[in-house]
Amino acid sequence: MGSFTMIHISIDINITKALESSKDRIHYSKPDSLLFVWLPVFAAMPRDLYYLPTSAPCRSVLLTAKAVGVDLNLVHTDLVQGAHLKPDFLKMNPQHCIPVLNDNGFVLSESRAICSYLVDQYAKDDSLYPKDPKKRALVNQRLYFDIGTLYQRFVDYYLSIIYLGQAPDPARFSKLEEAFQLLDKFLEGQTWAAGDNLTIADFDLVTSVSSAEVS
Repeated sequence: MGSFTMIHISIDINITKALESSKDRIHYSKPDSLLFVWLPVFAAMPRDLYYLPTSAPCRSVLLTAKAVGVDLNLVHTDLVQGAHLKPDFLKMNPQHCIPVLNDNGFVLSESRAICSYLVDQYAKDDSLYPKDPKKRALVNQRLYFDIGTLYQRFVDYYLSIIYLGQAPDPARFSKLEEAFQLLDKFLEGQTWAAGDNLTIADFDLVTSVSSAEVS
């Protein structure tokens, strides 16, 4: 929905008559020598992203938004302070997790779902998330590999150390190494994770890998 603004335009009688005969849907009136033209002005609708910069899933959304040219209003969500457990946040996302996208009232959680939505909704083409069923299936497979294997094993190993102060678990570390070996297999003989060009699978995987590297 656009808001309306009134533009004051000095205009002569000939142009006024032309407007009167026009089929254009412009609302106007003419007191004295000025024509008051009401034109719809469409303001950019807010796209709020509730996020933390240290979160790998949040960073994958930021990369995707940048790639498709979408501006996001970043809402820092401090999990330590319990921002994700406040009533307003729980009403928006009962899972109380981040990232969460609020695109002018359309609310979506889960980073991989958000990334695919941003491409489908705003990208100029489908190169980042192909519409071809086989190409898209390959991208999806890499996304599922990350959420179920690579990123999950990163979380299993590091979060207990960072947040719970536990000693490193060699068995969990071995499982994480195995996940990286699988990723290496996917990348053999190719530059990108899923096919011949950059896709949202690359954004997803690179944030998981970079998080493990700095942890």
